[in-house]
Amino acid sequence: MQPHKIVSREEWIEARKVHMAHEKEFTQARDRLSEERRALPWVKVDKSYVFDGPAGKQTLADLFAGRSQLVVQHFMFAPDWTEGCKSCSFWADGFERMIPHLAARDTTLVAISRAPLAKLQAFKQRMGWTFDWLSSGDNDFNYDYAVSFTPDQIKSGAKVYNFGTSGFGIEEAPGISVFFRDQAGNIFHTYSCFARGLDMMNAAYHYLDLTPLGRHEEGLPYPMDWLRLRDQYQPAPVQASCCHG
Repeated sequence: MQPHKIVSREEWIEARKVHMAHEKEFTQARDRLSEERRALPWVKVDKSYVFDGPAGKQTLADLFAGRSQLVVQHFMFAPDWTEGCKSCSFWADGFERMIPHLAARDTTLVAISRAPLAKLQAFKQRMGWTFDWLSSGDNDFNYDYAVSFTPDQIKSGAKVYNFGTSGFGIEEAPGISVFFRDQAGNIFHTYSCFARGLDMMNAAYHYLDLTPLGRHEEGLPYPMDWLRLRDQYQPAPVQASCCHG
């Protein structure tokens, strides 16, 4: 941590006001960005996808659950993995209780992975999640929306991830895709984001950003090296205190 100047309460408030002006600039810029995002053109989804879900075989249209908007969390879980990605689980812990609030605004959120449904359900039970999680193992959905890659793509080092801006070293990658369904039943792909574009959906990271240490990921082999599935964290060691210290 960098050294910090210690000041009076009055001086701190003045410094905070200066920073607040920058925060307001960022908020206004973010509002403009969100408006620009909503104005992006759409792509009609003409391909049929059938998923394995808790209610049996379900089409992409079925996933909307009668609502007009669908958010898909592309959860990294390959067919031969024994458990889901710890980073995707970090995000899932954050949106788990959000589902009813999104539904109140005409929006359904589901997770989709290539692993078989039985594996998804077992891991979901272990984590205590309740959101709908479907398997795309029998269709091309993950490949079409650029979150799964063939061995040849990985080996070639081709820039196949994040709209062709980077490669990806393993078969699964994280992402979010958004779809809209009109009254005639037409489905449109309206938005996708990947990599750091997912940051804004992780509330835990934003809480850490408010603290003096921040995310505290400097010097790690990679930024999320510290992360564990939430049932794998070890209790922090307790520092004993006594007069014989």
